[in-house]
Amino acid sequence: MSGNDGGRAPKALSALGRGRTPRRSTALSSRTRTRLAACTLLTPFFVLFTVAMIAPVGYALWLSLFTEKQSGLGFDGPRTVFDGLGNYADALGDQAFRDGFWVLLGYCALYLPLMIGGAIVLALLLDTALARARRFFQLALFLPHAIPGLIAALIWIYLYTPQLSPVVAAMEAGGVGFDFFSSEGTLPSIVNIALWQWLGYNVVIFYAALQAVDRSLLEAATVDGAGNWRIAFSVKLPLIRSSLVMVLLFTVIGSLQLFTEPLILSRGSGSAVTSTWTPNMYAYSAAFERNDYGLAAAASVLIALVAAVLSFVVTRFTNRRKEARP
Repeated sequence: MSGNDGGRAPKALSALGRGRTPRRSTALSSRTRTRLAACTLLTPFFVLFTVAMIAPVGYALWLSLFTEKQSGLGFDGPRTVFDGLGNYADALGDQAFRDGFWVLLGYCALYLPLMIGGAIVLALLLDTALARARRFFQLALFLPHAIPGLIAALIWIYLYTPQLSPVVAAMEAGGVGFDFFSSEGTLPSIVNIALWQWLGYNVVIFYAALQAVDRSLLEAATVDGAGNWRIAFSVKLPLIRSSLVMVLLFTVIGSLQLFTEPLILSRGSGSAVTSTWTPNMYAYSAAFERNDYGLAAAASVLIALVAAVLSFVVTRFTNRRKEARP
Protein backbone atom coordinates (compact mmCIF):
# COMPACT_ATOMS: atom_id res chain seq x y z
CA MET A 1 0.00 0.00 0.00
CA SER A 2 2.73 2.47 0.95
CA GLY A 3 4.68 1.70 -2.22
CA ASN A 4 1.70 2.25 -4.42
CA ASP A 5 0.88 5.50 -2.62
CA GLY A 6 4.45 6.70 -2.96
CA GLY A 7 4.28 6.12 -6.68
CA ARG A 8 0.98 7.87 -7.08
CA ALA A 9 1.96 10.98 -5.10
CA PRO A 10 4.57 12.33 -7.57
CA LYS A 11 2.19 11.66 -10.43
CA ALA A 12 -0.58 13.57 -8.65
CA LEU A 13 1.75 16.49 -7.88
CA SER A 14 2.99 16.60 -11.44
CA ALA A 15 -0.54 16.51 -12.77
CA LEU A 16 -1.49 19.28 -10.36
CA GLY A 17 1.48 21.33 -11.53
CA ARG A 18 0.54 20.78 -15.14
CA GLY A 19 -2.97 21.92 -14.29
CA ARG A 20 -1.75 25.20 -12.77
CA THR A 21 0.74 26.17 -15.47
CA PRO A 22 -1.82 27.16 -18.13
CA ARG A 23 -3.61 29.40 -15.60
CA ARG A 24 -0.38 31.23 -14.73
CA SER A 25 0.57 31.62 -18.36
CA THR A 26 -2.92 32.89 -19.16
CA ALA A 27 -2.70 35.47 -16.35
CA LEU A 28 0.73 36.58 -17.52
CA SER A 29 -0.39 36.88 -21.12
CA SER A 30 -3.44 38.88 -20.02
CA ARG A 31 -1.23 41.29 -18.07
CA THR A 32 1.12 41.57 -21.00
CA ARG A 33 -1.71 42.41 -23.35
CA THR A 34 -3.05 45.00 -20.91
CA ARG A 35 0.34 46.66 -20.57
CA LEU A 36 0.87 46.56 -24.31
CA ALA A 37 -2.52 48.15 -24.93
CA ALA A 38 -1.83 50.85 -22.32
CA CYS A 39 1.55 51.63 -23.86
CA THR A 40 0.02 51.77 -27.33
CA LEU A 41 -2.68 54.20 -26.24
CA LEU A 42 -0.36 56.41 -24.15
CA THR A 43 2.52 56.58 -26.61
CA PRO A 44 0.93 59.27 -28.88
CA PHE A 45 0.25 61.44 -25.84
CA PHE A 46 3.80 61.18 -24.50
CA VAL A 47 5.27 61.81 -27.95
CA LEU A 48 3.12 64.92 -28.42
CA PHE A 49 3.82 66.07 -24.85
CA THR A 50 7.56 65.67 -25.40
CA VAL A 51 7.54 67.50 -28.72
CA ALA A 52 5.18 70.31 -27.67
CA MET A 53 6.17 70.81 -24.02
CA ILE A 54 9.36 69.16 -22.79
CA ALA A 55 11.50 69.92 -25.84
CA PRO A 56 10.57 73.66 -25.98
CA VAL A 57 11.11 74.04 -22.23
CA GLY A 58 14.48 72.31 -22.45
CA TYR A 59 15.49 74.45 -25.41
CA ALA A 60 14.44 77.62 -23.55
CA LEU A 61 16.52 76.59 -20.54
CA TRP A 62 19.53 75.90 -22.76
CA LEU A 63 19.05 79.15 -24.70
CA SER A 64 18.80 81.21 -21.52
CA LEU A 65 22.36 80.23 -20.58
CA PHE A 66 23.93 81.81 -23.68
CA THR A 67 24.24 85.31 -25.05
CA GLU A 68 25.64 86.95 -28.16
CA LYS A 69 28.69 89.21 -27.95
CA GLN A 70 30.71 91.05 -30.52
CA SER A 71 34.13 89.51 -31.17
CA GLY A 72 37.20 91.69 -31.48
CA LEU A 73 36.38 95.04 -33.07
CA GLY A 74 33.04 93.79 -34.24
CA PHE A 75 34.01 93.01 -37.82
CA ASP A 76 33.55 89.26 -37.36
CA GLY A 77 29.94 89.61 -36.27
CA PRO A 78 28.37 88.40 -33.02
CA ARG A 79 29.30 85.07 -31.49
CA THR A 80 27.35 83.01 -29.01
CA VAL A 81 29.08 82.56 -25.65
CA PHE A 82 28.10 80.83 -22.43
CA ASP A 83 26.79 83.38 -19.93
CA GLY A 84 25.52 81.19 -17.10
CA LEU A 85 22.89 83.03 -15.07
CA GLY A 86 23.78 86.37 -16.63
CA ASN A 87 20.54 86.63 -18.58
CA TYR A 88 18.52 85.91 -15.45
CA ALA A 89 20.42 88.64 -13.59
CA ASP A 90 19.81 91.06 -16.47
CA ALA A 91 16.08 90.31 -16.51
CA LEU A 92 15.67 90.64 -12.75
CA GLY A 93 17.78 93.78 -12.74
CA ASP A 94 15.67 95.45 -15.41
CA GLN A 95 13.10 97.82 -13.91
CA ALA A 96 10.76 97.30 -16.84
CA PHE A 97 10.60 93.55 -16.20
CA ARG A 98 9.88 94.03 -12.49
CA ASP A 99 7.25 96.68 -13.18
CA GLY A 100 5.46 94.17 -15.39
CA PHE A 101 4.74 91.99 -12.36
CA TRP A 102 3.26 94.99 -10.53
CA VAL A 103 0.95 95.46 -13.48
CA LEU A 104 -0.05 91.80 -13.25
CA LEU A 105 -0.67 92.19 -9.53
CA GLY A 106 -3.06 95.06 -10.17
CA TYR A 107 -4.67 93.13 -12.99
CA CYS A 108 -5.25 90.07 -10.77
CA ALA A 109 -6.59 92.22 -7.92
CA LEU A 110 -9.24 93.60 -10.28
CA TYR A 111 -9.81 90.62 -12.55
CA LEU A 112 -9.96 87.63 -10.18
CA PRO A 113 -12.83 88.83 -7.93
CA LEU A 114 -14.90 89.99 -10.90
CA MET A 115 -14.27 86.81 -12.87
CA ILE A 116 -14.76 84.23 -10.11
CA GLY A 117 -17.54 86.12 -8.34
CA GLY A 118 -19.41 86.92 -11.53
CA ALA A 119 -19.16 83.37 -12.86
CA ILE A 120 -20.42 81.93 -9.56
CA VAL A 121 -23.37 84.32 -9.37
CA LEU A 122 -24.43 83.66 -12.96
CA ALA A 123 -24.06 79.89 -12.54
CA LEU A 124 -26.16 79.96 -9.37
CA LEU A 125 -28.83 81.98 -11.15
CA LEU A 126 -28.93 79.48 -14.00
CA ASP A 127 -29.17 76.62 -11.50
CA THR A 128 -32.17 78.01 -9.64
CA ALA A 129 -35.63 76.73 -10.34
CA LEU A 130 -36.72 80.27 -11.29
CA ALA A 131 -34.38 80.44 -14.26
CA ARG A 132 -35.97 80.31 -17.69
CA ALA A 133 -34.41 79.69 -21.11
CA ARG A 134 -31.27 78.21 -19.56
CA ARG A 135 -29.91 76.84 -22.82
CA PHE A 136 -30.26 80.22 -24.49
CA PHE A 137 -28.39 82.02 -21.71
CA GLN A 138 -25.69 79.33 -21.59
CA LEU A 139 -25.12 79.74 -25.31
CA ALA A 140 -25.23 83.54 -25.11
CA LEU A 141 -22.67 83.58 -22.28
CA PHE A 142 -20.37 81.05 -23.94
CA LEU A 143 -20.38 82.58 -27.45
CA PRO A 144 -17.78 85.30 -26.67
CA HIS A 145 -15.32 82.55 -25.71
CA ALA A 146 -15.62 81.12 -29.22
CA ILE A 147 -14.20 84.37 -30.64
CA PRO A 148 -10.36 84.39 -30.76
CA GLY A 149 -8.68 86.78 -28.34
CA LEU A 150 -7.14 88.77 -31.19
CA ILE A 151 -10.51 89.41 -32.81
CA ALA A 152 -12.07 90.26 -29.45
CA ALA A 153 -9.34 92.80 -28.72
CA LEU A 154 -9.82 94.43 -32.12
CA ILE A 155 -13.58 94.65 -31.56
CA TRP A 156 -13.15 96.29 -28.20
CA ILE A 157 -10.53 98.73 -29.48
CA TYR A 158 -13.16 99.91 -31.96
CA LEU A 159 -15.68 100.26 -29.11
CA TYR A 160 -13.12 102.17 -27.03
CA THR A 161 -12.06 104.60 -29.75
CA PRO A 162 -13.66 108.09 -29.66
CA GLN A 163 -15.36 109.37 -32.85
CA LEU A 164 -15.86 105.73 -33.87
CA SER A 165 -17.50 103.95 -30.97
CA PRO A 166 -21.25 104.17 -30.37
CA VAL A 167 -20.55 103.26 -26.74
CA VAL A 168 -18.29 106.27 -26.21
CA ALA A 169 -20.79 108.49 -28.04
CA ALA A 170 -23.61 107.28 -25.77
CA MET A 171 -21.47 107.85 -22.68
CA GLU A 172 -20.59 111.37 -23.77
CA ALA A 173 -24.24 112.10 -24.53
CA GLY A 174 -25.06 111.04 -20.98
CA GLY A 175 -22.39 113.28 -19.52
CA VAL A 176 -19.99 110.44 -18.71
CA GLY A 177 -16.46 111.00 -19.93
CA PHE A 178 -13.92 108.20 -19.70
CA ASP A 179 -10.72 107.69 -21.66
CA PHE A 180 -10.25 103.95 -22.12
CA PHE A 181 -6.69 104.43 -23.39
CA SER A 182 -5.40 106.64 -20.58
CA SER A 183 -3.00 105.41 -17.91
CA GLU A 184 -5.91 105.09 -15.48
CA GLY A 185 -8.30 103.49 -17.96
CA THR A 186 -6.01 100.98 -19.66
CA LEU A 187 -6.12 98.34 -16.94
CA PRO A 188 -9.95 98.36 -16.55
CA SER A 189 -10.25 98.28 -20.34
CA ILE A 190 -8.13 95.13 -20.56
CA VAL A 191 -9.95 93.54 -17.63
CA ASN A 192 -13.25 94.18 -19.42
CA ILE A 193 -12.00 92.43 -22.57
CA ALA A 194 -10.85 89.40 -20.57
CA LEU A 195 -14.12 89.25 -18.64
CA TRP A 196 -16.16 89.40 -21.82
CA GLN A 197 -14.21 86.52 -23.33
CA TRP A 198 -13.78 84.16 -20.35
CA LEU A 199 -16.75 84.75 -18.06
CA GLY A 200 -19.12 82.47 -19.98
CA TYR A 201 -16.52 79.69 -20.12
CA ASN A 202 -16.24 79.61 -16.32
CA VAL A 203 -20.02 79.90 -15.95
CA VAL A 204 -20.41 76.69 -17.95
CA ILE A 205 -17.89 74.89 -15.69
CA PHE A 206 -19.64 76.02 -12.51
CA TYR A 207 -23.09 75.26 -13.91
CA ALA A 208 -22.04 71.72 -14.87
CA ALA A 209 -20.68 71.18 -11.35
CA LEU A 210 -23.90 72.49 -9.81
CA GLN A 211 -25.96 70.13 -11.97
CA ALA A 212 -24.02 67.21 -10.47
CA VAL A 213 -25.04 68.15 -6.89
CA ASP A 214 -27.36 65.62 -5.32
CA ARG A 215 -30.83 67.16 -5.41
CA SER A 216 -31.89 65.28 -2.29
CA LEU A 217 -29.47 67.43 -0.29
CA LEU A 218 -31.08 70.57 -1.63
CA GLU A 219 -34.55 69.24 -0.85
CA ALA A 220 -33.45 68.36 2.69
CA ALA A 221 -32.06 71.87 3.20
CA THR A 222 -35.34 73.34 1.93
CA VAL A 223 -37.34 71.16 4.32
CA ASP A 224 -35.11 72.37 7.18
CA GLY A 225 -36.12 75.93 6.35
CA ALA A 226 -33.03 77.14 4.48
CA GLY A 227 -33.61 79.93 2.00
CA ASN A 228 -32.12 80.31 -1.45
CA TRP A 229 -29.13 82.32 -0.21
CA ARG A 230 -28.37 79.81 2.55
CA ILE A 231 -28.66 76.87 0.15
CA ALA A 232 -26.42 78.59 -2.38
CA PHE A 233 -23.58 79.51 -0.03
CA SER A 234 -23.84 76.75 2.60
CA VAL A 235 -24.78 73.75 0.47
CA LYS A 236 -24.02 74.29 -3.21
CA LEU A 237 -20.69 76.14 -3.10
CA PRO A 238 -19.01 73.76 -0.61
CA LEU A 239 -20.02 70.84 -2.82
CA ILE A 240 -18.37 72.33 -5.91
CA ARG A 241 -15.15 73.27 -4.12
CA SER A 242 -13.01 71.24 -6.54
CA SER A 243 -14.40 73.17 -9.51
CA LEU A 244 -13.80 76.47 -7.72
CA VAL A 245 -10.18 75.54 -7.06
CA MET A 246 -9.64 74.43 -10.66
CA VAL A 247 -11.10 77.63 -12.10
CA LEU A 248 -9.13 79.78 -9.65
CA LEU A 249 -5.90 77.98 -10.54
CA PHE A 250 -6.46 78.28 -14.30
CA THR A 251 -7.46 81.94 -13.95
CA VAL A 252 -4.30 82.79 -12.01
CA ILE A 253 -2.11 81.02 -14.56
CA GLY A 254 -3.98 82.69 -17.42
CA SER A 255 -3.49 86.10 -15.78
CA LEU A 256 0.26 85.59 -15.77
CA GLN A 257 0.07 84.94 -19.52
CA LEU A 258 -1.56 88.29 -20.26
CA PHE A 259 -0.28 89.26 -23.68
CA THR A 260 -2.72 89.53 -26.58
CA GLU A 261 -5.02 92.27 -25.29
CA PRO A 262 -2.32 94.74 -24.16
CA LEU A 263 -0.25 94.04 -27.27
CA ILE A 264 -3.15 95.00 -29.53
CA LEU A 265 -3.90 98.08 -27.44
CA SER A 266 -0.27 99.18 -27.69
CA ARG A 267 -0.34 99.23 -31.50
CA GLY A 268 -1.71 102.47 -32.89
CA SER A 269 -4.39 103.15 -30.32
CA GLY A 270 -2.59 105.89 -28.39
CA SER A 271 -2.91 103.95 -25.15
CA ALA A 272 -0.53 104.02 -22.21
CA VAL A 273 0.52 100.42 -22.85
CA THR A 274 4.23 100.10 -23.64
CA SER A 275 6.11 97.26 -25.32
CA THR A 276 7.21 95.96 -21.89
CA TRP A 277 3.93 96.51 -20.05
CA THR A 278 3.65 92.86 -18.92
CA PRO A 279 6.38 90.21 -18.43
CA ASN A 280 5.23 88.33 -21.53
CA MET A 281 5.42 91.52 -23.58
CA TYR A 282 8.91 92.11 -22.17
CA ALA A 283 10.02 88.67 -23.38
CA TYR A 284 8.40 89.27 -26.77
CA SER A 285 10.13 92.64 -27.10
CA ALA A 286 13.50 91.18 -26.10
CA ALA A 287 13.22 88.40 -28.69
CA PHE A 288 11.68 90.13 -31.72
CA GLU A 289 12.58 93.79 -31.27
CA ARG A 290 16.02 93.58 -29.66
CA ASN A 291 16.97 90.13 -31.00
CA ASP A 292 18.19 89.12 -27.54
CA TYR A 293 16.93 85.55 -27.47
CA GLY A 294 18.88 84.60 -24.36
CA LEU A 295 17.25 87.39 -22.34
CA ALA A 296 13.83 86.48 -23.75
CA ALA A 297 14.32 82.82 -22.80
CA ALA A 298 15.45 83.77 -19.29
CA ALA A 299 12.42 86.03 -18.84
CA SER A 300 10.13 83.23 -20.04
CA VAL A 301 11.66 80.75 -17.60
CA LEU A 302 11.21 83.23 -14.74
CA ILE A 303 7.55 83.71 -15.69
CA ALA A 304 7.09 79.93 -15.71
CA LEU A 305 8.68 79.67 -12.26
CA VAL A 306 6.36 82.35 -10.89
CA ALA A 307 3.38 80.49 -12.36
CA ALA A 308 4.55 77.21 -10.80
CA VAL A 309 5.01 78.84 -7.39
CA LEU A 310 1.60 80.49 -7.50
CA SER A 311 -0.02 77.21 -8.58
CA PHE A 312 1.62 75.46 -5.64
CA VAL A 313 0.51 78.18 -3.22
CA VAL A 314 -3.09 78.11 -4.46
CA THR A 315 -3.36 74.31 -4.24
CA ARG A 316 -1.70 74.16 -0.80
CA PHE A 317 -3.92 76.93 0.55
CA THR A 318 -7.11 75.31 -0.69
CA ASN A 319 -6.04 71.86 0.55
CA ARG A 320 -5.28 73.22 4.02
CA ARG A 321 -8.66 74.91 4.21
CA LYS A 322 -10.29 71.67 3.14
CA GLU A 323 -8.39 69.68 5.80
CA ALA A 324 -9.23 72.29 8.45
CA ARG A 325 -12.95 71.79 7.91
CA PRO A 326 -14.53 69.33 10.35
